[in-house]
Amino acid sequence: MTWPDAAYPAVPYPGAVPPTSYVHDDGAGYPLVHDASARSGWRTGGDGTDLDAWLAERESPTLAGRMPVLTYGSNRNPSKISWLRRELGLRGPVVVLRARTEDVSAVWAHGLRVVDDQRPAVLAAAPGTREEHSVWFATRRQLDVLDVCEGRGSGRYRLARLHTGTVTTEDGAVLDDVLAYLGRAEIRRPLLVDGARVPCSAVGQSAARALAGEPGPGDGLDATTVEGNPAPEDWPARLFVYGSLQPGGRAWGLLAPELAGEPQRAALPGTLLDTGFGYPAMLREPGPGVPGWTVPVRDPAALLPRLDAYEGPQYVRVRAVVPETGEVCWTYVWSAGVAGLRPVSGGWPDRHSAGGTSPAG
Repeated sequence: MTWPDAAYPAVPYPGAVPPTSYVHDDGAGYPLVHDASARSGWRTGGDGTDLDAWLAERESPTLAGRMPVLTYGSNRNPSKISWLRRELGLRGPVVVLRARTEDVSAVWAHGLRVVDDQRPAVLAAAPGTREEHSVWFATRRQLDVLDVCEGRGSGRYRLARLHTGTVTTEDGAVLDDVLAYLGRAEIRRPLLVDGARVPCSAVGQSAARALAGEPGPGDGLDATTVEGNPAPEDWPARLFVYGSLQPGGRAWGLLAPELAGEPQRAALPGTLLDTGFGYPAMLREPGPGVPGWTVPVRDPAALLPRLDAYEGPQYVRVRAVVPETGEVCWTYVWSAGVAGLRPVSGGWPDRHSAGGTSPAG
């Protein structure tokens, strides 16, 4: 199942939005369906292919190589994505997940867009508000294109990590500290009409263009401006561990110096197997669940390459969602063969292992 861009025109701003999460490539959208048993957590709606496999077939980074960026304006519109390809050199599939936001709102900006005299959106604090938006999972190069589109270098918008409110995607993932482009220049401050901001959901583009008012003093958001270029490994700052990296496990020393808080008991959907070498293997498939720990860390971008080397080619690092809390964590899933591996019930023991020299998650 696919749809052409023409099914979701870009005019008037912010454009029509598909009713589902999707991946966009070559002028067409492919719906996505959440599936916790898929390695990526998502499958393409047409043939049920794991999204990571679908991306790999197109020689594009998997979800682990992408960064979540909240999109509350036109960037979630398929026709706009094709415009980015045509005008700014955007390359590769774009992953767009539907999201619910709380306590923040897309409101009309003070100034109009130079390109078409339409009024753009900006994000602002709005306690008690719930809205439907989307999250791009962007590659490094795609984020470079968004920087140009949003005028990050010219000062129209700033790229920041958002601390106000919550952003929850269709799979139940709560995206703490999600990236977002926030208004910076005066023309991108919230428009105040009779002293109040105007939500985009309340007033359409035609009426919004005719609004008269003044720029607000700020957006009321708690956000940290990103300096330089963020990396996919920057987020999340949390791991799920279930084997030798657990507290008390033989490799706990790799994590202990990097702690940013206390480890917490948790479990992920999946199946745990005994490799027979003193370390376990986790599969993301229907199963009894895998108990372990969530571990907050200070600098994931510095830590993860070391853990990747420790885990080795038998494991693949992915992001996973803890069902009970919505926390997103890095974890390592088994990618080698499973012949001869037996299921483990009750989790892997929290103790130093005497056998084997190979890693485990």
